[in-house]
Amino acid sequence: MNRRTLIAALAAAPALAAVGGTLGAAPAHAADTYASNTALYSDPALAEGVDFGRRSRRHLVDDQNPAARAGIVRTTVVAPHGGGIEGGTSELCLAIAGYHPADLAPTPAAGPVHDFWMFEGLRSSGNSALHVTSTHCDDTVARAMCAGSLNVVSLHGCTAAQAGLEAGAAAVLVGGLNPTFRQYLMEQFAAAGIRAVTASGEEEIAGISPENICNRSLLGMGAQLETTTELRAAMFAAGRNTRTERAANTLPLFWSFTNAVRTAVQRLEATQPVL
Repeated sequence: MNRRTLIAALAAAPALAAVGGTLGAAPAHAADTYASNTALYSDPALAEGVDFGRRSRRHLVDDQNPAARAGIVRTTVVAPHGGGIEGGTSELCLAIAGYHPADLAPTPAAGPVHDFWMFEGLRSSGNSALHVTSTHCDDTVARAMCAGSLNVVSLHGCTAAQAGLEAGAAAVLVGGLNPTFRQYLMEQFAAAGIRAVTASGEEEIAGISPENICNRSLLGMGAQLETTTELRAAMFAAGRNTRTERAANTLPLFWSFTNAVRTAVQRLEATQPVL
């Protein structure tokens, strides 16, 4: 089976219906300062390594893996607004990819590692000015990695109000264009006792645009996870939920969330044999 045939077959596979509650339209985020990552990188007032940073990892091709021989990556994990922009998403990105966020050591739980990419705000304050909406993410490494992957899962943060939920809600909104992936995520969050809602309506929250970085996969669809401030706060030790400290101060909820996503990814990959 060649690459084009594989992609067509996977895209045509019957999709599972989404489960769980559905949200209506949510308030949009404030307008971005930068129209794209390219515009941000071009701003002479910003310095990489001081104002912002980028981290990514691609894994070596395994000649024993048919998918790798075909030049296909199964899953890439991304966090377009990491560091101090949407706190906790960098750490979740690393852990879901299979690495401990504190030292990048492979996590104790059995399972594969995944490719990852993230953009991070590194300022002591004012990181929200570095937010570039996911439909405008044009980082060349991010786009290349997603375009070579069957699946993409993107980690985000929002407030309960932006999610259209009651004040103080600790929940994850599950969006993106891959209904099978969304269903597996909803089921695994439910099994972990984590409140999950199927996102719909406003694009930034629902992740329904084909231009969204989560949907720029080989199959043209992926998953987006919007975690409320309260849910992310409960993942890290009180008083240690800062950009420099949270990676070494994760709580059990952090790992329950991570394992739920990793299990959903594993289930999805099992439906995508490469012959």
